[in-house]
Amino acid sequence: MASLGLDPSLPPVRRFGSAVPGQLGARRAALAVAEPAAPPPPPRSLRQSAHPLARRWDAWCCRVEQRWAGRTLAVDLRSAVGTRGWFGGLGRLIALAAPALLCWPTLGPFDGAPLPMAGDPASAEWRAQAIRPFSLGASSGRHFAAGDAVARVDSVPERATITLTATLGENDDVAHMLQRIGLADRDADAVKALTASLGTPLPGTRFDVTLGPRAVVGDPRPLAALAFRPKFDLDVTITRSGGGLVMARQPIPVDTTPLHLTGKVGDSLYRAVRAAGASPDTVQAYLQAVDQYLAFDAILPDDQFELVFAHKRALKAQAADGPWAAGEDGELLYAGIIRDGKPLVQAMRWGNDGNFFTPDALADAAGGGNGLLAAPVAGNITSWFGMRRHPILGYVRMHSGVDFAAPYGSPIYAVTDGVVEYAGWHGGHGNYVRVAHGGGIDSGYGHMSRIIVGPGNRVARGQVIGYVGSTGLSTGPHLHYELFRNGQPVDPLSIRLVPHHTEVRPEEVAAFRARMRALLALPANGQQLAQR
Repeated sequence: MASLGLDPSLPPVRRFGSAVPGQLGARRAALAVAEPAAPPPPPRSLRQSAHPLARRWDAWCCRVEQRWAGRTLAVDLRSAVGTRGWFGGLGRLIALAAPALLCWPTLGPFDGAPLPMAGDPASAEWRAQAIRPFSLGASSGRHFAAGDAVARVDSVPERATITLTATLGENDDVAHMLQRIGLADRDADAVKALTASLGTPLPGTRFDVTLGPRAVVGDPRPLAALAFRPKFDLDVTITRSGGGLVMARQPIPVDTTPLHLTGKVGDSLYRAVRAAGASPDTVQAYLQAVDQYLAFDAILPDDQFELVFAHKRALKAQAADGPWAAGEDGELLYAGIIRDGKPLVQAMRWGNDGNFFTPDALADAAGGGNGLLAAPVAGNITSWFGMRRHPILGYVRMHSGVDFAAPYGSPIYAVTDGVVEYAGWHGGHGNYVRVAHGGGIDSGYGHMSRIIVGPGNRVARGQVIGYVGSTGLSTGPHLHYELFRNGQPVDPLSIRLVPHHTEVRPEEVAAFRARMRALLALPANGQQLAQR
């Protein structure tokens, strides 16, 4: 090795992948992995130092900690109100909030760039690049004047006919409506004269109008054809024939199947029946019919209402518009209340008078009845027939009836069958009803809050004719009930029996029950319309 020029005192050179000279070849030893270094200890605080000043500071901190160990800086002001600790917490809250309120920043308007003035070039550029809707004129983009390639046209050809639809509004006139859409005055007056026999169309009636070509440019157009529906079951068409207008009538076929509605009473009987599809007039008739035989307070939310009423529906698809789109409701035929699947009230319109009867009431009338006068109201007698000191006028005079104390709004019943002779205001009696029962016997009912019968109406025994009130000379809600014999007042308690004058044959009772079964057999809730 001395001949190679190497210093024998230096260690031999190691080459990666080659054996050490003078040693047998061996595998390389695994590389040693260094152990992770331990984290440095946290720095010592001042209280942990061995310096004499640090020891004194630590002793003082310990005394402070021991003194404040049982005290709370954050006090719950919702509890222990008025105590010493509560006032201390309130003081600390004020002491902390006061600096924050003193440092409250003031807000003022920010200065912005002024808006461009009208006529400013920037404003014109902004307008040209903006997009405006058609409702605002759609005046966007740049507009250019017409060039030499644009030729002016004095007039353009008009369409020969114009077809449009007009709707008659409230307090409107057919002739004025047609004139507003461009019809000639002569034709508008002719249409009004032709349709005068049909009556005034209802507001909302649609008119399909076809206007013909003008004779002279700028003149109103003549009428070519007009169609509308003045009545529920009638279509009218007016066309031009020769030199005048001709009207043609086309009857519309009508389905008169009654509607049968049922549903749950819920929170409001009125709203439930209206939601089922009945009109307001039909609902009022239903409530009056039910009220004759059942007080509304006795109806439960889980009960079912049931009613059948006359209904007309046009069998024409094109007729389903305008004021006749929903059909036309007729009179109420049946009113009932169902509880737990069993009928609670079943009242049906029967007879020429239009009164509602239950099967039991009609059966009693057919059997002749017992002729006893029913109680006019559910209440106690508070004043008797005879001389008494008037509670309002203050002097003694004849009291020609009997007073019944009853809650305000309680139903008042006819004591027996009869015909209403008078219904309205009657001096000191307030709202008053007088019923003639035949045989010289009349009954009177005073101080009503509301009357639900009219003169000429026939009433049955137990039928509701009004409600208790305090109208007229009255000190509180009650019923003044009086009875007359041959026009002279008598003690109502002296007459117990009057003959029934309503003659109902057993055959009529059977027909009544058959008619009721037929009405209740109709599909409920308009399903019969879907089946047709």
